[in-house]
Amino acid sequence: MTVTAAPIAESIRILPRAVFVPEHSETAAQRFAFGYEIVIENGSDLPITLTDRHWMIDHGNGCLKEVRGEGVVGEQPRILPGERFSYRSGAVIESAAGRMWGDYGFVSNEGDAFRVTIPTFDLFAPAAFRSIQ
Repeated sequence: MTVTAAPIAESIRILPRAVFVPEHSETAAQRFAFGYEIVIENGSDLPITLTDRHWMIDHGNGCLKEVRGEGVVGEQPRILPGERFSYRSGAVIESAAGRMWGDYGFVSNEGDAFRVTIPTFDLFAPAAFRSIQ
C-alpha cells in the first residue's frame, strides 16, 4: 500500500533557531556569523529519509543567495515515526540582519518523494555589537 506524500509532508515539523556568533564576526569587513540549529520531527506513521536541502539566504543588503545540496552536514538521516533529528550549522552574511528559508527533500519507506518547507527565520546581530580590533 502506497501512502500519498501530502499527508506525510504535513506530519513533518521543521523547527529552526539561530544565534549570533560574535567571535566569528567582524563589522568592518561586513561579516556577520550566525549559528543555527534545525530540529526535524517526524509526526507521520512512516520512516522518512532526508535526501537534500535547498536554502535561500537573504543577506539583508539586497544580496540573495541560493544553496542546494545533498543531505545535511554530510548526512542523509533516516528519521523513524515519532522521532526527531537535529543538527547545527552556520551562515555568514554581509549585514547585521538577514534571514533564511527553504525546503528539505525527503523520501518515505514507500518510495514517495516529497518536500517540506523550512520556515523563515531571522539572522539578527544585536545593535550594540561591534568588533574589538
